[in-house]
Amino acid sequence: MTKTLTFAACHFTVAFSVAYLLTGDIGVSSILALIEPACNTVAYYFHERAWLHFGHHDTVATH
Repeated sequence: MTKTLTFAACHFTVAFSVAYLLTGDIGVSSILALIEPACNTVAYYFHERAWLHFGHHDTVATH
């Protein structure tokens, strides 16, 4: 759980920083930093479904 929370904090910080650099607005940056991870989570769900659908059942690369 600690790793998940620190990753979430890191993700929020990066999203906020990029949005702030682009907009210069703390309010807009805060909203984007909250919305972006939610959108990313939904996109990841569909990515995983497509990944499994097209036959990529293993997640470990073999050489």
